[in-house]
This record gives sequence, structure tokens and C-alpha cells, in this order.
Amino acid sequence: MKLTEEQQAILDGKKGETLAKVMETMVRYGELFGADSMEKITGEYNHLVTSFGLKALKPVYDLLDKLIEAGAVSQQKFSADPRPMDKNVPSNFIQNFVFNNFMYTRQEEYEKQLEKLGLMDKDAFTCTCYMDEVGNTPKKGDVLSWSESSAVVYANSVLGARCNRNSGIIDIMGSIVGYVPKFGFLTDEGRKAKWIVEIKTTKIPEAQLLGSAVGMKVMEDVPYIVGLDKWLGGKLDDNAKTYLKDFGAATASNGAVGLYHVEGITPEAVEQGRALINEDAQVYVIDDAEIKRVYDSYPVIWKNKDAKPKLCFMGCPHMSLEQLKSWTVKIDDGLKKAGNSKVLIPTVFTAAPGVIAEFKKTDYYAKLINAGVILSYICPLMYMNNPMSEKMPVITSSNKLRTYTSARFYTDDEILEQLTKGGR
Repeated sequence: MKLTEEQQAILDGKKGETLAKVMETMVRYGELFGADSMEKITGEYNHLVTSFGLKALKPVYDLLDKLIEAGAVSQQKFSADPRPMDKNVPSNFIQNFVFNNFMYTRQEEYEKQLEKLGLMDKDAFTCTCYMDEVGNTPKKGDVLSWSESSAVVYANSVLGARCNRNSGIIDIMGSIVGYVPKFGFLTDEGRKAKWIVEIKTTKIPEAQLLGSAVGMKVMEDVPYIVGLDKWLGGKLDDNAKTYLKDFGAATASNGAVGLYHVEGITPEAVEQGRALINEDAQVYVIDDAEIKRVYDSYPVIWKNKDAKPKLCFMGCPHMSLEQLKSWTVKIDDGLKKAGNSKVLIPTVFTAAPGVIAEFKKTDYYAKLINAGVILSYICPLMYMNNPMSEKMPVITSSNKLRTYTSARFYTDDEILEQLTKGGR
């Protein structure tokens, strides 16, 4: 790898042995992926995927202590994924015992380490750090050292920033040295589409199902999506951003998509159009039948497939302010039509602390709470990783949560029906 004088000096230990080891890690990481140079990080903030003080991560805590002792802290402030626990989320004695004694036993200690390394603020815990209410929103062309698949695919696609799908710890190491290896989505060639996805549905496809279909088909490749712009109103407004948040999260978890282009909507597609498509791109057509096929293919791994749901999680990734408002209206209307006053299944809506704070200022907040919905900053996936939670019949409209846990997927309309009317 060809390094600049400054980069070589860091690698040679002229800024300390610890920083040299961090640089060596980044160089080796880049070489594995064929990078021939390093790119300077230009984004104002970083984002880390590791937000949980899991007992098994002792080597991580030891490493972070060494970095802090050597003064090798992040050159940028950063946000991190959601916290794993919230006392307001329903859990029984056994679940709590496992959480507190076998799983997230080092949460408080770990958060103190993050503060010393450069955490933006004590509430900067969310998988949707790019929302205005959080404040970690990269600009087009910014080079990042982020991790968290749903955040990376959003930053690349909707914001036009440049970031590879980094792992935990690699994210903070890039931020410490100020450089990331140049390969993949950091290059013009790596951002070109190998697939054309043609949307030919008769109505707007469910974002989570469409993302799942695309992710499972193209895997880690870049898709260029045609025909979705008409369903998104032809512009990148708040509704479109919310839709693409959920769509992208599904492509990244049901596949390994780190970047997609939507014709007429996402910034690079607007600027460059079909010049972003490789000449040998394959074509994937998605119609109503294909969306149904994907939905019908999802396995139900509950021990009792007919069990009554004991919990509903909404918000993986975290819900936007617009989603909290629109879902409040839908639940309020649905309960009134059904003659019910509260949701029929214990329900948790999750969102970033900053989004929750803004939502509490609106008239919607009281309606949602009165309907019996719990509002939390928790990571549903971290909750479901508890073996005792895994056995619960939990429902969700998140394809990411469905993919990584035992939660059962339903469409938004089906979730609404179960919450307000019961049945299924």
C-alpha cells in the first residue's frame, strides 16, 4: 500500500507505539480488500456499531483501556448503536436475571469508555444517527469510518457519503488514525450498479418486503432501482427518506447491500442517471407476485406457530419522527373503529432519544401513551438476543429483526390489525 509521509510516520511509530498498531491494523485491513492507498476521513462524526456492554467482550474493553491510556482517542465525536436494555420494556424476572448477570453486565463501564473515546453525548445511542434530531448527518461525498449496516447503506445511498461496511472496532480505529483504506464504496468504480431492479407493482411495495427481495437477490452488489420514484412522489422528502431507511435496512440484513441507487430520487442517481449502471448489469423484475413470493417464503420458527403474540416491536431500525406521528394516528383510528381503548398486544415503539424528545413536544405523544404503547430507545435485536426472550412469540414488521431473531414478520397493515382488533 502506498502511504503518504504522514501515514508512514504513524506506521513507523513516530506518534507512539499504540497509534502505530492502530495504523498497522487499518493498513492490513485495506490490503485484504486490495486497497492501494488510504483516504482521509472528512465526515464530522463517526458512528459505532458496538453499543452494548456484553460480558463476553472482555478483549474489547481491555483494548479500549489501552487506547485511552495512550491518548489514542477518536479524532471525531461519534454516536453508537442503541442501548440494549430499558426498564420500561416488558420483561419477566428470569429475563432480567439473564440480562443483568449473564449478558450486559458491563454496560455502565463500557459507556464510560465510550465517553472518554469521544461519544457525542450521553444519549447518542441509536442506529439512525443520521436523523436531524440526532445530529450525525454526513454531507454528500464525505468519507466515513462508520459501521452498522443499516446506517452505512443509508449514508451511502440517501446521503451520498462514502463508506464501506466496516466491522465493530475497525470503525473506531479508522477514526483514531483519521484514515480508512480506499476500496469498494470509496471508489467511483465501486459505486456502480451491477443490477437493474425494475419495480412493476400495482401499488407502492412494502419497504421492508421490497428491501428483502432486493437484498436476497443482489446480495453484496449495488442495485439501480427503476420505477420506485413514481411511488415516492419523485422527490427525496421526509416520507421518501423514511421509506428508504426501512428499505435499505432490509437490503443490508437480508442481503449485504451497502449502497443502492434509486432513479430520480437518490443524489448520485439524480446527477449521473444510468451512467451509474455497468454495461453487463443483470435485470431483476419485481411485481406483485414476486413481493408475495418473498413474504410467503419467510419461515415461522416459533415452537407453537399458533401462539398468541406476547410482544410487538416496531422500530428496527429506529422509527423516524414522521413514523411515530403516522403510527399514532393509525393506532388511534384503528382502536376507535374496533371499539377498543388500548392496544391488544404489549407494544414497544423504538426511536432515537433525540427523536423521542421531539415527539414528546407534540400532541401525538399523549395519544400514543394513552393507547398503551411503550416508547423506548432500546435495540429490539439486543433484547431478543436473550435466550429467554427468544422463546417468546414476538411480532414485528422489521425484516432486520425477523432475520436475526425469532420474531415473526407481518406487514404494517397486519400489525395494525392485530394491535387494534386482535385476531390472526
